[in-house]
Amino acid sequence: MQWVIPAEENAAFVCQMEQVLDVYEQPYDADFPVVCLDKSPKQLLDYQEFTASNGQPHRDSEYVRRGVVELFVATEPLRGWRELTVENDHKAATWVQFVARLMDTTSREAKKVRWVMDNLSTHRISNFYAHFPPEVARAYVQRMEIIYPPVHGSWLNMAEIEFSVLTRQVLDRSFSSKEAVQAVVERWKNKQNANLKPRNWQFKTADARIKLSRLYPTI
Repeated sequence: MQWVIPAEENAAFVCQMEQVLDVYEQPYDADFPVVCLDKSPKQLLDYQEFTASNGQPHRDSEYVRRGVVELFVATEPLRGWRELTVENDHKAATWVQFVARLMDTTSREAKKVRWVMDNLSTHRISNFYAHFPPEVARAYVQRMEIIYPPVHGSWLNMAEIEFSVLTRQVLDRSFSSKEAVQAVVERWKNKQNANLKPRNWQFKTADARIKLSRLYPTI
């Protein structure tokens, strides 16, 4: 699918795109890890089951909606590691707690974590001050940098790769409860993390200037 970007937005688009691509080209550095974050909704559907005349169980086409849960993923592409949780919502408080938990555990030794995530109102460093005392919020903020992919450029976020694989392998079916989703996601995450496979991002800034040359303003 091809997207159309107004001419006046091209400069902003390529600027943000190249910022992301430049970060992806840098070698792995445990002191300054690159972590891609994304979230995705999963609707809960409870299908009604019945026993057919032959005694075999069947699932009716009718279902009851049981709400929606939010899947959060954070992945370090160059390490091949990921964290996945199933949350009740995608509010700012939920995002802050998810990020803070990773800053306190997996990334606790990092000098600064470079986060790649969509430019949403919930994804603001300032939100830490709304949910932590100022001295605690400041300690987090000093160790964070957020790089936003451009509008229409969510494909630049490598966390989408995780969701694509996750959905294809274990989530491409119905779930009736948050607990059921959690169990499947936890097993999948642990299996993937037991055999770390770094992501090899091939699309670089030099490639963008050739393949997406139409997006670059003409000087």
